[in-house]
Amino acid sequence: MENFRKIIQHNREWAAAMKEADPEYFEKRAAKQEPHYLYIGCSDSRVPANVVTGTEPGELFVHRNIANVVLPSDLNVMSVLQYAVEVLDVKHVIVTGHYGCGGVKAAMGTASYGLVDLWLQPIRNVVRWNKPELDQITDEQARFDRVVELNVLEQLYHLSETPVIQNAWAKGRRPLLHGLVYDIHEGLLREIATGVDSQEGADQLAQRRQSGVPAGPPPIMGRMANPIMAGDELADQIAQRVMDRMAVIGAKDAQKK
Repeated sequence: MENFRKIIQHNREWAAAMKEADPEYFEKRAAKQEPHYLYIGCSDSRVPANVVTGTEPGELFVHRNIANVVLPSDLNVMSVLQYAVEVLDVKHVIVTGHYGCGGVKAAMGTASYGLVDLWLQPIRNVVRWNKPELDQITDEQARFDRVVELNVLEQLYHLSETPVIQNAWAKGRRPLLHGLVYDIHEGLLREIATGVDSQEGADQLAQRRQSGVPAGPPPIMGRMANPIMAGDELADQIAQRVMDRMAVIGAKDAQKK
């Protein structure tokens, strides 16, 4: 209970300090929120979103999960994304990973962790797809760091393919998508990919995200005339992309044999 009571005490001290500096500090923020950013980050306790970004309450809309994964099947992150883009009209969506991520480290190994294994599978795919590049990195820590970066690129690409983002891009040039990695040893945010605001940008991102898998979908010149809507049509398109990629991989494997 002693540790818990510290939280309550610190809250009281913080609230008093804010009011002393600005008597209307909380009233200004209680009326409404108008954040410019949606921050999708890792749940790691060493990476507090507002602290590392230097933002005030009301500036940053936040979603966090283990290893900053963005999955279209995750209703939590998709609901947050839709609300942030379509209701709050955020200008930027930021996927932020961090070096030393325990989720990424677990995904690189072969040990079983129970339920969390299901969550880590997309990151294991990142490791598998990028095996040619990763095998060339002999330093274990450098390889770990590279998987953290590749995971950010992968999740940013997932984000770019969601109906919410595709619909938003069809209407204008925002939100901009960004991928960052937080260095827990230096306290600095490192830019991995920034300013993705179109399908063309997403395709370029795809080329960077996987060294062993072809980028897809094919480039579309100019902004999309019609938004991609959720439903069977989108599912069929995604399934076709996967089949096309697997066909290319199979052809390469056949040539090697």
